[in-house]
Amino acid sequence: MNKWLALLGFSLSLIAGGASAQLPDFTELVEKQSAAVVNITTTQDSKQRSLSRKMPEPEEMFDFFRRMIPPEGRGMLPPKRGQGSGFMISSDGYILTNTHVVDHVDEVVVKLQDKREFRAKVIGTDQSTDVALLKINANNLPAVRIGDPNKLRVGEWVLAIGAPFGFENSATAGIVSAKGRSLPQENYVPFIQTDVAVNPGNSGGPLFNLRGEVVGMNSQIISRSGGYMGLSFAIPIDVAMDIADQLKSRGKVNRGRLGVMIQEVTADLADSFGLESPQGALVADVEPGSPADKAGIKISDIILKFDGKTINSSIELPRLVGATKPGEKTRLTIWRKGKQQELSATIGEMADDKVAAKAPESKPSNRAGLVVSALTSEQKSVLKIDNGVLVEEVNGPAGRAGIENGDVILAVNNQEVNNVEEFDRLINDPARKSAALLVKRGEDAHYVSVRLDR
Repeated sequence: MNKWLALLGFSLSLIAGGASAQLPDFTELVEKQSAAVVNITTTQDSKQRSLSRKMPEPEEMFDFFRRMIPPEGRGMLPPKRGQGSGFMISSDGYILTNTHVVDHVDEVVVKLQDKREFRAKVIGTDQSTDVALLKINANNLPAVRIGDPNKLRVGEWVLAIGAPFGFENSATAGIVSAKGRSLPQENYVPFIQTDVAVNPGNSGGPLFNLRGEVVGMNSQIISRSGGYMGLSFAIPIDVAMDIADQLKSRGKVNRGRLGVMIQEVTADLADSFGLESPQGALVADVEPGSPADKAGIKISDIILKFDGKTINSSIELPRLVGATKPGEKTRLTIWRKGKQQELSATIGEMADDKVAAKAPESKPSNRAGLVVSALTSEQKSVLKIDNGVLVEEVNGPAGRAGIENGDVILAVNNQEVNNVEEFDRLINDPARKSAALLVKRGEDAHYVSVRLDR
């Protein structure tokens, strides 16, 4: 009996050993590629409420400063902060991430694996594909190797590196679940579906194959809870790199336009139009004067091929048209009244419609990112202070440190501040990498440490 149990245990260990031997070891991949992955922090500054430039009468002063310096922040909103991921595609500081990570923000800060931080410039963003290109002023940086997503196979192992919920350089693995996925309102991206654990903060991070090549950029999840539920989607890297090249060279993305409204061909519709199988894109409307109209496309035509490429599903047509350079001529194979016909169309250009956007220029300020003004004698009297400057606008390092509009700065590194010029001189001292600001907010005063930009 014991002999049989021993043999059974030996057999089970062989099975377990064989199974584990087939699982990939990601350690070397993570060690080599993590340095090219970055953590992105964004700041959307609060805007000071509209206030009259005329000072209130003395009896109104207390209410005025209750609005300007609210004890619980009433009437003010602190800077909104966001997080995401990205990866370096060149050694001179170009970085890919998602548009939704850096859209409508005032400042983007990139943190490298070696803890260095850089303020990034947004070269351009593309809403339609959710691809954004950033640039930091640094050289000799580790860059990823670009792979071919077309060679990916369903069931293949892939790995994501990013900062889910702010946990930097987190690695998660899974398999490719499907390719060429279409998502609602996403017409230009054939998504890679995976079961890799992706959560808020992973957005914009790379998806690697086992050869250590980036094959996609993690972009979306489908979830009922807001967190990972087994469905994550990545933008194929060839799509992302094409957008990045256009943003780098022109600052915007040019897309082809045909000028038709289309719908899916169902089995019933295919039967009604005399097609052997449901395929192609059914034309529901043609815009007058559009490239489609000039090419002779009509309502009820079914577009079977575009530039020689078969249209299996209607969602494929916008991708093919969008990827065509405006002005190029292309051949269309259509199904009309039970017969195939060949047409020629000259592709137009899609209107920008926020296809690409430059980052807003921030208001000039000192190294702390603050715009300050002098306090009047009445303001000092109400606050019961003898010196200080009033914070009117917060950007950059000061915003990240928690300073808010309406705060009063009393001192910088234990030196009293009496006017704006004195504050700027102390903050802009090139020998300082950080500054301790004595901040008065409401009835309280406390020190805030601010790392200064170069």
